[in-house]
Formats: sequence, structure tokens, C-alpha cells
Amino acid sequence: MRTKDLLAAIATGLWRWDNATGRVSLDAEAARLLGLPAEPVELTEAAVRSRFHPVDFAEVNGIVQLAVAEETLAEARLRVVDEQGQVLRLVRSRSRPRLVDGDFELVGTLQEVPEPLPGTSAAHTPITGDWRRSREAFLLDAGRALAEARSTAEVLRVAARLSMPGFMPEGLAVFGIEGDRVSVIGHHGHRPGDEQPFLDMPLETEYPAAEVIRTGRAIYLPTPEEYRGRYPATWPLAARFGRMSWAFLPLVNAGRTIGAWMAGFAEPVAFTPDERSVLTTVARMLAQALARAGMQEEQQELALGLQRSMRPTVQPDIPGMTVAARYVPTGGGLEVGGDWYDMIPLPSGRIALVIGDVQGHDVRAAGLMGQLRIALRAYASEGHHPDAVLSRASRFLAGINATEFRGHGEDQRFATCLYIEVDPSTGLLDIARAGHPDPAIRLCDGTMLIRPTAGGLPLGIVPDADYPTTRLVLEPGETMMVCTDGLIETGGHDLETGWSRLRGIIESHEVGADEGDLERLADALVQAVHGPPSHHTTGPLVDRREDDIALLLLCREGGSCGVGTGGPPAQQPVRRTALSVAQAEPHRIAEARRQVREVLHDWADPDQVDSAVLMVSEMVTNVLLHTDGDALLVAEISGELGARRVRVDVSDSSDELPHRRSPGELASSGRGLVLLELLAGKWGVDPRGDGKSTWFELYEDAGDALGPVSPELESEPESESAA
Repeated sequence: MRTKDLLAAIATGLWRWDNATGRVSLDAEAARLLGLPAEPVELTEAAVRSRFHPVDFAEVNGIVQLAVAEETLAEARLRVVDEQGQVLRLVRSRSRPRLVDGDFELVGTLQEVPEPLPGTSAAHTPITGDWRRSREAFLLDAGRALAEARSTAEVLRVAARLSMPGFMPEGLAVFGIEGDRVSVIGHHGHRPGDEQPFLDMPLETEYPAAEVIRTGRAIYLPTPEEYRGRYPATWPLAARFGRMSWAFLPLVNAGRTIGAWMAGFAEPVAFTPDERSVLTTVARMLAQALARAGMQEEQQELALGLQRSMRPTVQPDIPGMTVAARYVPTGGGLEVGGDWYDMIPLPSGRIALVIGDVQGHDVRAAGLMGQLRIALRAYASEGHHPDAVLSRASRFLAGINATEFRGHGEDQRFATCLYIEVDPSTGLLDIARAGHPDPAIRLCDGTMLIRPTAGGLPLGIVPDADYPTTRLVLEPGETMMVCTDGLIETGGHDLETGWSRLRGIIESHEVGADEGDLERLADALVQAVHGPPSHHTTGPLVDRREDDIALLLLCREGGSCGVGTGGPPAQQPVRRTALSVAQAEPHRIAEARRQVREVLHDWADPDQVDSAVLMVSEMVTNVLLHTDGDALLVAEISGELGARRVRVDVSDSSDELPHRRSPGELASSGRGLVLLELLAGKWGVDPRGDGKSTWFELYEDAGDALGPVSPELESEPESESAA
């Protein structure tokens, strides 16, 4: 005896449900149990669903998903009903679900279950009550699913998978309005190309969807005869799909018809009041979901357009230099703000790098940033020096504050900015700063130093503000980083701790011959603040975005450290820093001390570091007190790790050489040369044609031979003389 005959003898049928195609195959016994002729048949999912009680079938999906997750059998009891909704019999389904490319396939059995005795707990309640409870549960689930959809495509996918209680559409289509035309926004249950006749239809066409959009009233067509009688001109377009009933409902949002929804059924549907109520409620939820998704997509497109127009691409072919840039907006909203960067070719053949931050994270900040960026480009293209560019930009922004913002009753906005004029051939940097964080330099050996620069007030506060210029040289193999404060201070950090966090990233990433090194460093810096993105271009970042970020990296190729040479360095690179302290800037003595301490951050003997800082303080103070010129500090470290030498030169324009004094116990000055003799490995004073240079050297392998700084010499006063 065959297996099928054996199963039929015990009233057990076989079925196979393919969720991907929406088709269900039944053997003869399974068809009989569902009230169909006792012969093998293949039906649509909707046709089979109509044979089961809606409450029971609504539970099948959850049972299948649980069985898939637990790798067990899916077992359920289902009531089989006739066309009038009366229960014919109770069947038990046992099947083994199998996932195939995201969809499931069920292969199992159907077996009749004996009717329960009257009065027992297994007896069923009337079908009308079950229908209403099933409808309420369905509408709650549908509303939740549509509310979570974030895009038009996702809304359409949710609509296509809605399991309506008792009747299931075989085909769905959503129509929209474009001027006086009807278009298809999306569809389900059709073959590719089936939508072509409906893609561009005049609004006056005698087609149900067009009439629904014109009138705002639903149209129900329970039979093909009624469809053909009411719409003979467009009936041939619908007839080829072989459906039996259709519902066309208006999509209304905020009192305005925004489209139409078509549901086509392979089985006849009478469209009872209950069924119309379900369809109407789904149409309302679908309209709200589509309007919400459309608004989000418009905002995203606006944000992307603003970002594309306001964030330029960097010039990749600067001779001898490599540039990398990043912009990351804050999370939420339009994802645009006041941060920006720019790269401007200058008439002199040089390049200007600009980075700035307009106060705020809203559309007004973004618009103001766009205006300011254009103004800076115009001033730079006229050939003005960096200080003049920022002065004019400050006047421009102050003018906007005086007119636009006061007229709207809003607070004035200011902007920080860093403007750098770069000579690619020499590495010369002329820097003007308006309240912005200082640049950081990654030296040839990987050490990161923050380069103090002279600066003025943020743009827009004072119309005629001055912006002094600082000149630096980017040596071959060095990399400069400039950024907005969002990269430094995000996550509760201040400037000091924020720079410390970035220092480890900068110093641990190699920037060498590979052009991708700079790009990887830029990614690492952003990820250090935000965490790794789930997708580099479209996916959301781990949402720690508190402020916009703009970042520019500039690397000068070549040099002894092997950058750009394609091979390892021939010897240990020289670590070098330079800083000028003007007569009118005694506060920069503290910056000189910090700069020396940063250069010596990995020095073996911390006492020698303290000694070097103290000697630098004395030497620079001596220049400011006893000469009329500025002090130029240059510090260099050379040699192999553990046996390095640091040499510090402080130059000035005075020809008068210092001489040693014998200060008394209470004297407040005159100890400079004494300190050099006590603390330096070597020191000296070298006359030059335009002044002199006082210098000292310390040796890493000297150990404690020089001894710690004595307590009476630890004070580092900024005002005492060394000579």
C-alpha cells in the first residue's frame, strides 16, 4: 500500500505551503478535509486561507516563526469553514518549517480531529465574536507595523504582508498623483512589467483608481461583471489578472487625498460591512504611513542636497601633498549644521584650507554657514592675506547679525574659523585663527603636537577685529590635522582630555607611502568619537553624535622618515618643533613650556623633562625682559630611543651677550646661567649676524647624573631675568 493511501485511510492528508510563491499544494485527502473535491489541487495562499477560521489562521504565522527559531515542529489546530463561515470540522496541522532565502516552506499533514462534546471547554464560541476579536488584533498589529516603517518601500512591503482576517488580497497596488496624472507608487502580486499600462494615466481616465482620487470615495467591485459594466474601457487591463473581486480606497492624509489603494482578490468577496470597515481602516493607516515616509525621504533628500552643496570635495592632486577630509552631522533632524571645511585655489598658486563652525545645529546655522563660506571664498580669491580674509569675513557676518537676526528677533550668531594658506612647494603655512581650536601636527616619528597660534575673536562679534598671523613650516613627512570642536569635546571631554583621546589614535596610525593611510587615519579619528558605523555611507552611526564634526588632514610627502619613498626610514627621524614668543605675548611662555613637555612626552627621565621646561622658561623670559625683539624657540630630538639628545635653541635679535651674575639668597633674578650650568648636559651662547642664540642639550642615557631640580629652583617664574 502506498503512503498516500495509508494516510487517507486514517483521514490524514498531505500539504505543502511555499511562502515565497504564495502557493499551497494539497493531496486528495487534504483537499477533502478543506471542503474541496477529493482530488489533488494547487491553490493560492488566499484561497486556502479562506477555508480556515480567521482567528485560527492568524495564529499560524507566530507558530511557524517560533518553530523556525526553535527548530521544532509547527503544530496547530484549525477550524475549517464553508463559504458562509460555518464550521465544518476541526483539523490538526503538523509540519516541519524550512527557511529558504528568507521565506519559509511548510511540508506537513492535516488530520481530522473528533468534534468535542457539547459543554466541554474545547467547544468553540460563535464565529461572529471570533471574527471581531481577530479584526481588532489584526488592526493593532497592522498599525504597529506601519508606524515602524521608515520609507515608502518599507511601507509597501508591510502592506503586502498584512494578513487580513478572513480574506486576503492576492494583488495590491498603491497609486499616487503627479500633477494631473496618476502614477503607480508600488505594487505586489504582479509580474515585472504588469504595471506599465498604469504608470502614466490621466486623472480623467475611466479607471477605478483615478475616480477614487477624483472623488475621494471608495469603490468596491465584488464581481468581474460589475467591473466590466462600470469600467468597460479599462476592463481589459484588469481582466488579464484573473481576479474575482476588487476594492479601491482613497488614501487621505490631513483631509487631502494623496492617492488610492487597490486590493485584488482571487476569490469572490462580498465586501460586507465588517470587511469594508477593515479595508477602510487599513487605507487610513496606509495613507498616514506613506505621508510620514514621504516627508522623511524629502527631509533626507534636502539634507543630502544641502550637504552636497555646502561640503566641497578636496583637491586630490596638490603637488607633494595629500589631503583627506570628513564631515559628520549630528544625528536626527535634517542632519545639517554649521560646521564646514573648504579648499580654495589662490591666485598666487598656493592653496587655502578653511575650517569653521557656525553656532547652532539647525537650518539657519547651515544657511549662514553657506553664506559665510561663499564670502570667504570670494575674499580669498581676491588674493587677500589670511588676516585680511578673516577681518572681512567678520565684518560680513556682523552685518548679517545686524540686519537679518535682529529683524527676526533672534540672538546673533558667531562663527569660529581657521584659515591656512599653504605653499605646497615649501610646506610654509600662514595661519589666521578666529576663536577656533589650534592645529595639531603629527611629526615624522608619529609624535603629535598641538601648535599654538595667535588668534582673534570669533567671526561676527566685532566688525573690525584683528587676526594676527602665525607662520609655521610643515616639514616633509609631517601631517597637520585641523578640526572643529565636535571631534575634540564630544562625550563630556574638555580640550585637554579630548586632545589626549585623539593623540593615541594619531600616534598609532602610520602615515606613509600608501595613499590610503591618510584616509584610514581620518576614519579612525571619527570612529574614536562615534564608534564604528554600521554602514559607511548610508547606515546610522552609533548615536553618540552630540555635535557636528568637520576634519581636514594635510600630509606633506617625502622626508627622512620615508613618507612617500615606498621604503623604511634609513635612520631614526628627527623630532622638531618651533615656537615664537612676541614681546606683547608673555602669556605664550606657558605655551613654550607646554610645547617642550609635549616634545619630551616619551623621554626616559622625567627629572630631565622638568629641567628642560625650567630652562626654557628662564631663557624665553630673559629675551622678553632684556631685549626689544621676539624669542624664537626651536627644540630638536635626534638619535636612537634610549640614547637620544634634545637640543633647545632660543634666538633673539639682540647682539648683547648674557653674562653670569652672583645673585644673593633673596634676589629675584640672575639665576638663568646658573640653571644652565647645573641642569644642562651642554649649553652655550652663539653670536649670529642678526642676534644670538642661547642653547642647551640634554642626553637621555645620562640617567640621574645631573640630579633632580633643587626645590629652590622649581618655581619657573615668568617675570624673572636669566641674566
